[in-house]
Amino acid sequence: MRVPIVSDHRPAGGVAVAARSLIEWLERVPLALPELVLRLGVALAFWRSGLTKLPFGNPTTLTLFSEEYRVPILPPELAAYLATSLELTCPILLVLGVLTRPAAAALLAQTLVIQTFVYPENYPDHLLWAGPLLYLLLRGPGRWSIDAFIRHRAIGRA
Repeated sequence: MRVPIVSDHRPAGGVAVAARSLIEWLERVPLALPELVLRLGVALAFWRSGLTKLPFGNPTTLTLFSEEYRVPILPPELAAYLATSLELTCPILLVLGVLTRPAAAALLAQTLVIQTFVYPENYPDHLLWAGPLLYLLLRGPGRWSIDAFIRHRAIGRA
C-alpha cells in the first residue's frame, strides 16, 4: 500500500505570493506619506469650516453661536472668534508641520466640545476628525515637516 506524500510546500505563485508581495511593497512606503495625508486631510476639514465663519464678527456666525451652537460657559461672541481663529490658524500649522502637537491638541479639544455640547449625534464625523488629530498628537507630524527638521537640527536624529 502506497501512502501519499503530503507536503507543506506551497506552489511558488498564486494569490498568496501576490498578496505577500503587495504587502511588502506597501510596507516600504515611508510613514511620512500617510502622516502628511493625515495632516492635510484634517487641516482641510477645519480650514473650510473656518472660511464659512468669515469675516470675523459677521452676523450669521454670531447668530449660529448664540442660537444653535450654544457652547456653555463662553459668551457666543468669544466662542465664535475663538473657533474661527482655531479653524484658520491650526490648519496652516498642520499643513506646514510646525507646532503640530499643540495645533492637533487644540483642534481635538474643539472637536470634543462640538461632540459633547453642540452636535452629539454627529459622532461619525467627529471620529473622522479625532482619529488623525489623536495620531498627530501622540506620534507627531512625521519626517516631512518643519517640526521634524527643527528636531533633527536641535537634537540630532531621534
